[in-house]
This record gives sequence, C-alpha cells and structure tokens, in this order.
Amino acid sequence: EEAKVTHRGGCHCGAVRFEVVAPATLVCYDCNCSDCRMRRNLHFVVRKPDLRFVQDTAGGAAGAAALSEYRWGTGAARHLFCSRCGVTPLYVPRSNPNGWAVTFQCLDPGTCSAVEVRQFDGVHWE
Repeated sequence: EEAKVTHRGGCHCGAVRFEVVAPATLVCYDCNCSDCRMRRNLHFVVRKPDLRFVQDTAGGAAGAAALSEYRWGTGAARHLFCSRCGVTPLYVPRSNPNGWAVTFQCLDPGTCSAVEVRQFDGVHWE
C-alpha cells in the first residue's frame, strides 16, 4: 500500500477547510447519479477518522460550522455544502456512510502525484 500524505483543501470562500490523510496517488470516482452529474463531482473516499476540519478564526475558516446539509431520495447520503459560497467540498455517501467522499477539485495543489478516474454507475447502483 502506498504511503499516505496529508492533503489540505476547502471550499471556494475558505470558510470550510480540512485536512485529509490519503495516498498521494488518488483513485477518484466519476459518478453519474443526478446530484454528482449536476455538480460534475469527482470524489475519493476516506475513512471518517482520516479527515479533520480546520478552524482558523484569524483566516476566516469556520470549519464544519460553515456547512449546510442537503438530503434527498433515501436521505442516507449527507450532501454538505458551504453556507457562504455553496461549494460541496465533501459529503457522506450513501454507499459508504462510515466515510467521507472528498471532492477532488477542492484539494489544494501540491500533494497529489497522480489521479486514476473510475466510472461509478450511481444511477443503477443497488
């Protein structure tokens, strides 16, 4: 297994910031469910303990406190987005309720060495 690094990321306005421990080479999923398709979401999944929210009052980062939640369909997935800028930096997927689906595009540059994109058929999943 590849050694893990700490990736940093967040939303567009900086209110939501996080650190996530994951390999430098990421396997990301391109899901075709209605929500991911509309957001053009490319994500990778980590265990919940591998992600932590960062609060920086001087820099304006509120961490998890800046997140709002949207649920639809079965209500199992927790779609989280910044209440200020609307960006979805991460969410709790229905397919992995004990993990975080982290939006690849929300990572800061510099820690990812490569990305493998796999298609995920969220329309016909289950």
